[in-house]
Amino acid sequence: MLTLLWTDMAVFALVIGGMLAIWRISKKKHLRGPWSEVFNRPMGAISFTVILAFLLIGLLDSTRLRYHDVLPNGEVNEHASLLSVLDIMLTPLRLQTEKTYSKPFAHTAYAKEMSTDADDGVTRWLYPRLTYGGAHLANPSVDKKSDIFVKTIQGLGYGFLAWAVLFLMIKFLSKRTEFFQSKALKYSLLTTLGIFCLVGVFATLGPYYHILGTDKVGEDVLYQAIKSIRTGLVIGALTTIVMLPIAITLGLMAGFFRGWVDDVIQYLYTTLSSIPGVLLIAAAILMAQVYMANNPELFTTVEDRADMRLLLLCVILGMTSWTGLCRLLRAETLKIREMEYVVASRALGVERLTVLKRHVLPNVMHLVMITVVLDFSGLVLAEAVLSYINIGVDPSTYSWGNMINTSRLEMAREPIVWWPLTAAFVFMFTLVLAANLFADAVRDAFDPRSL
Repeated sequence: MLTLLWTDMAVFALVIGGMLAIWRISKKKHLRGPWSEVFNRPMGAISFTVILAFLLIGLLDSTRLRYHDVLPNGEVNEHASLLSVLDIMLTPLRLQTEKTYSKPFAHTAYAKEMSTDADDGVTRWLYPRLTYGGAHLANPSVDKKSDIFVKTIQGLGYGFLAWAVLFLMIKFLSKRTEFFQSKALKYSLLTTLGIFCLVGVFATLGPYYHILGTDKVGEDVLYQAIKSIRTGLVIGALTTIVMLPIAITLGLMAGFFRGWVDDVIQYLYTTLSSIPGVLLIAAAILMAQVYMANNPELFTTVEDRADMRLLLLCVILGMTSWTGLCRLLRAETLKIREMEYVVASRALGVERLTVLKRHVLPNVMHLVMITVVLDFSGLVLAEAVLSYINIGVDPSTYSWGNMINTSRLEMAREPIVWWPLTAAFVFMFTLVLAANLFADAVRDAFDPRSL
């Protein structure tokens, strides 16, 4: 049975809203021009393709199925399991759990144990074999390197074949030859080729090795890093949606109406900005946790509790991060309200709200879009920082912040367990870098000063 949590519904609502926005932009010539310039830039097309790949993973992880397991005796388990489509696709990584730490591509555990040697049956202090990592090899010390090489070549071949099928399908469905001559499609297809090859390598090596090792409880680190993508996207997207209406409404009102309205709004965002953001967010999160603890009947499962905490974190971040954009829009509105066309509209008796909607708002949207794409990466990093100090998402939720928080103790071990921190850093760095590069392309295309 299909089951959607609150954040899942929000994610699908955002996707539907984005598709409607794309359709609306395609109908307006003055918007198609700047966006075409964004995607015709190499970094714009490449970064957007990477973001789309992350978004696809987030959508797969937001489509959840609730089902009852069938026990070996034929009876149906009363406790329903909640798995996403991504969980089902990553079943080998999800189920192949070891006892404890193991290095990337290792076939033995990270620490020695008293184990019985399989060759002579004598109990010795040695590194025990992993249950799943390299278990298909009879002599992994000799055969592992060649096996990894062969499976990597196979994965690259599968990825290239899948990309070739996609390319032929696009070419067959497209009736305009100039469509394939655009720079945007060329850069996107090259980026997609790299993504498909990487997915192919993961698909061929994942069932046989722990590519990024395992953590303290033996869970695959690659599985944790992939599952954390949805959390980063939800934090960045939902927080932006909460912040935008507040910032746009108050910023336009303060700059256009001036007087006591401007004074009240300035006092509001100045006071809010004077409070340290981390302390304000921490206080709000702790209040939410107390409410959830005092009302356990509202959160019947662990998934519901973790999802509600994630949603509340997005709302709290949005309520505390609108001040910068509001101040920027106020300053721009103060300038626009003195323009000739705005003064003429007011002199002709046009209502103030109509002037705001038709003349002021369209002329500040470039600032809104630039700020949104720039703040997205900052919000992803904010989640990592908040989870690092234990006021972020629920500990049961997969996130890069929780992975980094757990790595604090692992870095103090001897020898150091470095791969969970490295995995979280690489995935988070890739998403943040793509968002920043795309933000640069949007800023260059929409900022009038860059023309």
